[in-house]
Parts: sequence; structure tokens; C-alpha cells
Amino acid sequence: MKLRLKIALRDWDYMTPLVLGDITSDKLEVEVDRVGTLISHLGTDPDYQAAEMSFSRYTQMRHDGDKSVIGIPNFIMRGFRHRCIMTMVDSDMTTLGQLKGKRIGVTGWRDSGNTWTRAAIRREGVEVKDARWFAGRLTDAHPITDRLDGFGQPGLIEACPGERPMVDLLREGQLDAIFTPFMPNGYFEPGSPFRQVLADFRGEEQRYFNDVGYVPGMHLIGIKSDIVAAHPWVIAELNHLIDESQKMWTEKRRKYAETTPWMFDEVLKTARDLPKGWDASGFAVNRKMIDDFARELHVQGIMKRHMTPEELFAYDTDGSRIG
Repeated sequence: MKLRLKIALRDWDYMTPLVLGDITSDKLEVEVDRVGTLISHLGTDPDYQAAEMSFSRYTQMRHDGDKSVIGIPNFIMRGFRHRCIMTMVDSDMTTLGQLKGKRIGVTGWRDSGNTWTRAAIRREGVEVKDARWFAGRLTDAHPITDRLDGFGQPGLIEACPGERPMVDLLREGQLDAIFTPFMPNGYFEPGSPFRQVLADFRGEEQRYFNDVGYVPGMHLIGIKSDIVAAHPWVIAELNHLIDESQKMWTEKRRKYAETTPWMFDEVLKTARDLPKGWDASGFAVNRKMIDDFARELHVQGIMKRHMTPEELFAYDTDGSRIG
């Protein structure tokens, strides 16, 4: 009898083969539940045995000694962050270094993506102390929640005034820029009042990759510890299914590239500008990225110490012990 595993994932298109049953296992029956918001704590959630998790929050769990979840170094969400810095069309900012001294909005202070974005501007000489930060909702369609998450500092890191949407504050000049992984409605339409700070963000991201050697990982796969204890093979099996789904999706994307007029160009550039295996799962291939992220969490004041990659991951994607 197959082990049944219910997993919560964002609606990533490369999981389509797994969702549709094109990728299957003789040992594991995976039910994918597509969620818009990551579940708050997999270890205590009654509905899921595995889930996509924030790298930052997973690191906090490991720091706090919470062993209810086993994280595996399969980074289901990766991406460069230079493109995620938004300003007004008429702004005079064109470089990341110009963010020094500015008022910057963030969708969540310790979010993994925003941590990587701050890492990108730190490389350009802009430290956390060099700007004023405001955490809040992007638009009025987003909920009012605690986005400071305990990291507020009066005069440095605060909630948005009156919990007003950040796009409104940006329009009114009360913010100079916003860090956001997802652009607001209308952003892609002609005549949008917003733009990215970097006109050639792709070029900057390519240079960043050439320097650091990786595409940053934001989310990883977690499995409840009791599931792993009872079925140690589940790590390798689930990792294999996810990797195979991504592989099949990539092959089909290259064949069926006409979903947008220039998708073929994008697929071709990605294949030629990045080395094969840039998105590979596994501990060794991702160790430098893991270590850099843990360092950023410490340097940015989110974690009290710089945790080592070996502290963060007890198991590799093949189920073997690390260390």
C-alpha cells in the first residue's frame, strides 16, 4: 500500500505534471493542495504532512530547537530579487546605491525574499541602517497583518502609517520605493505609474549570478518529522517526484513556448546564460547559497547568530544524513 502524503504548495506551473499524475511513484501517493498563502506552521498543522516553507521561518525553527519539521534542500521557489524593487515612473532613481537615505516599503520584514533583496542592496553599499523602512500591505486588496513580526525599531523599521497600502504611499511620495515579490494590478499595463528601479534588471541579475554562483532560494520543502521517522525513504521519494515534475515541465515549456510571443527567447536565454543545474536540489550544490542566506539573516539582525548549513539541514535530498 502506498503512503499517502498531502502537501501544500503555491501554484507553481512546474508542478503541473505532478498535479495531473504524469509523474507518479510506486511507493508514495502525493495529493497536492494549491495554496495562495504558505501555512503558518507545518509541524502543528492538522491537514498536511509536507509543505512549501519559507526559508527564513524554517531557519528560525531550527534556531529555536523546533524539530517538528525536517527541511530538505529542495528549493521550490528561487529567483533574483533585483527586479522586485519598485518605484514611480518619474523617480530619478536608476541604481540600487541610490536607495541610501530613502524611505522603503516592504511586504514583510523577515520574509525570505525581502532578506535576499536587502542582501542585493547591501552589495551596493546600502545597509539596513542607511534607510527608513516601513512594513505593510501592498494594496488595499491585501490584509492588514503584523508584517514587522517583532523586528520593529522606532525611527528605523516601522509599520506603514495608518496601515495604509504601500502603493498609495508611493504615489503620494511618502515612500520612495517598495520591495515586493509580486507586482500590483495594472503594473504590466501600458501607462502604469510604476517601474522597476533598475531598467536593465536582467543584466544586473546576470552579473549577480556571475559573482555569487547561484539563484537565491526563498522557499524549501518541509516534511513532518514523525513521517520521516516512520518512513525514512519518503525524503528521497518526494524529492524525486518534485525534481521529475520540474524536468518534465521544462521539456514541455521548450516545446510549447507559444504561450506568449517571446517565451521562446526567454527559454533560450535562460538555457544559455545560466549553467545546467542552476536549479538543482541537494545540499552540496546549494551549500554556498544556504550559508550566504544564514549569514544575511544574522547580519540583518533577524537571527541572533549565523547558523551553519549543517545545523539547518540534517538530511540531504537522497535521505542520507548530513554531517
